[in-house]
Amino acid sequence: MDVKVKMHKAAKVGGENQNEAEKSRRNRIESMIDRESAWCLLTEFTQSESLRKHALAVEACMRACAGKFGASHQDSAGSYQGTPSGVPQSDRKDSGASAPEGMSQEDLWGIVGLIHDFDYDKYPSLEDHPYKGNEILKERGWPEVIRRAIMSHAEYTSVTRDTPMEKALFACDELAGFIIAVALIKPGKSLAEVDAKSVRKRMKDKAFARKVNRDDIVNGAAALGVDLDEHIAFCIVALQGIAGELGLDGSAAKTA
Repeated sequence: MDVKVKMHKAAKVGGENQNEAEKSRRNRIESMIDRESAWCLLTEFTQSESLRKHALAVEACMRACAGKFGASHQDSAGSYQGTPSGVPQSDRKDSGASAPEGMSQEDLWGIVGLIHDFDYDKYPSLEDHPYKGNEILKERGWPEVIRRAIMSHAEYTSVTRDTPMEKALFACDELAGFIIAVALIKPGKSLAEVDAKSVRKRMKDKAFARKVNRDDIVNGAAALGVDLDEHIAFCIVALQGIAGELGLDGSAAKTA
């Protein structure tokens, strides 16, 4: 009996040590995840300049959204319901809004926006994107809160959008691309020339930026609980803050 008890205790201690080692490994990996590592990941898989600019645009909108929706909703994130097998999920009620240790909410939301399409340039098919990206992130130890948010932005993955961050990503993704498209046809090719009215006008023109899903823009704002015009104006301001990085500060028109 003594031998069995000792073996049981040894196995239990061994299991606990293994769990602690795995937890320590995850913590070390997460501590290395920051904006710089996210940018390196993006540029590793994305060579297209337009896709990189799209990533920067969504990042800017998400950072702005973190300030507007992140703090007040941080404790109201729902549990992950209806998540298919094999997709990141969690039983922690607040896990959808909790940033990894040492990371601010703004950085978390911004990083999600920056890398949400990082695999698209290399794996553009519906069968691969964002599934390949999720596999890569999982293999490299990126946290579930980031992986799940990215999976949720594609309607066809069936991953529900339960947290404010996940809803914001969906609400900003197509809209950011559409706002940039509107800026590019302005005389000065500047975001300073874009307002909510001009965006709404172009949304009615089905031939303009035809690949952008208008329903996603409308439904995204509705799911986030904001007025569409207000959300458009909010995202325009966010993008104006990085107009130079996007090449939409008017300088391109001056040198043309």
